[in-house]
Amino acid sequence: MSFEKLVSMSSRLFFLGAFVLFGLAVIEKIANALGYTILRQGATHVLELAVVLLVFVIAMQLREMSGELRKRIP
Repeated sequence: MSFEKLVSMSSRLFFLGAFVLFGLAVIEKIANALGYTILRQGATHVLELAVVLLVFVIAMQLREMSGELRKRIP
């Protein structure tokens, strides 16, 4: 497996993980409004982790785009 495929797969995995964590944070917030809790930590900690994953996805996508641009420009 090449490094580019590994970066692409991890980027997709992080993106999916971020959306799953975002959904979990929304569900936790709704449960808190109803008086229940799902997680020990608050929804903000889960949301912060989702944002960190999205920052990594953005960095990996920018790296891929800059690599493609370098290949096109002689």
